[in-house]
Amino acid sequence: MPSLLKHLAAAAAVIAGASLCTMAGAQTASEAGRPAAVIPLASEPAPKLIAYAPLPDALARGVVIIQHRTENLRVLPVFGKEAVAVSPHLGHIHVTVDDWKGTWAHTSTDPLILVGLTPGPHKVLLEIADPSHKILGSQTVSFTVPPKQGPSEHAH
Repeated sequence: MPSLLKHLAAAAAVIAGASLCTMAGAQTASEAGRPAAVIPLASEPAPKLIAYAPLPDALARGVVIIQHRTENLRVLPVFGKEAVAVSPHLGHIHVTVDDWKGTWAHTSTDPLILVGLTPGPHKVLLEIADPSHKILGSQTVSFTVPPKQGPSEHAH
């Protein structure tokens, strides 16, 4: 008899679980009380880049650490025309130091770390770009690297 009860309890649990899964699968986004998981690109706000001044303690040692964040865009190493249509927006950051002719693509949310810049004023242009490299916005961070300290000091 105890074996029969165990089997009946197990069967009831399976039936109840299957019923709950069926009901949950039938819910629409409005029934669940939240928006759909994917929002069409046309209704998404424009991506925005926010960059901060270099960290002062590191800058005093000649190390430039620029923290940044984005709004309405995920920074990932994804490229190509097909990725432009992905929702939410994907992209990367083009980085140019001191009007240099070259630029690199920063593909993470990690801070930018620059070492070896000569003492004096510098600027770093950060451009938020979609996966096809179309520029969506930019921000320039200006700073001054202080003169190097005595030979016994180590920059980092």
